[in-house]
Amino acid sequence: MKAKLAVLLSTLAASSTLMAQTGTKPPEPDYTLSFNVGAVTDYRYRGISQSRLRPALQGGADFAHKSGFYLGTWASTIKWIKDAGGDSNVEVDLYGGYRTTLGGIGLDVGLLRYLYPGNDLAVNADTTEAYIAGSWGPATLKYSHATTNLFGFPNSDGSGYLDLSAAFELPWYGLTLAPHIGHQRIKNNAFFSYTDWSLTLGKDFGNGLSASLGYVDTNAETSPLAYPSPGGKNLGRAGAVAGVKYTF
Repeated sequence: MKAKLAVLLSTLAASSTLMAQTGTKPPEPDYTLSFNVGAVTDYRYRGISQSRLRPALQGGADFAHKSGFYLGTWASTIKWIKDAGGDSNVEVDLYGGYRTTLGGIGLDVGLLRYLYPGNDLAVNADTTEAYIAGSWGPATLKYSHATTNLFGFPNSDGSGYLDLSAAFELPWYGLTLAPHIGHQRIKNNAFFSYTDWSLTLGKDFGNGLSASLGYVDTNAETSPLAYPSPGGKNLGRAGAVAGVKYTF
């Protein structure tokens, strides 16, 4: 047994040396499967706090096939459903799509389903969106279209969210800078439509650990009754958001 093990280790060492000398890489795996857990000081989605300006726990899983197809799920603790008179403490997202590159442009199309188990709102908060995104260098333009009522707004199917984001590597300490701007149009509920923007610094510490610090703001604060918390605070007001995530 020891002799067989020695031969195996010798073969692996020789293979590693050959790869180093020839520059060849191991074949791409058919698929990848990863998991992540994290926490944020405030769960902001499209600029609006989902956690009443308080911390939230989050986590998810992602499956990606080398053909370009992918599936995933993600969840976060929330407070807005209960604040709206419902009965749910969690958001669960299910998504799937296809990514490819055409002429140097990255394309991403898919479906995203937001679930709020037992939300019991007058208009069901569960929402489905179809999305399409194009990437050029560091920039990504994305449009999301609601095929159901949007997050409990009545008669809001057909609402849309258009956003432009980017990611730039900075020359210091391995930091990245991610600016973002988006506009949420809520069909038949124009009072609640708004624009959001943010600027986020990210740091990858290696071994799956990363952290972020961002500034988030919206013009929803010009209509303080649009997105209020039970205490009267504007859930779309300007604020800093810090987060940490571990991927494995």
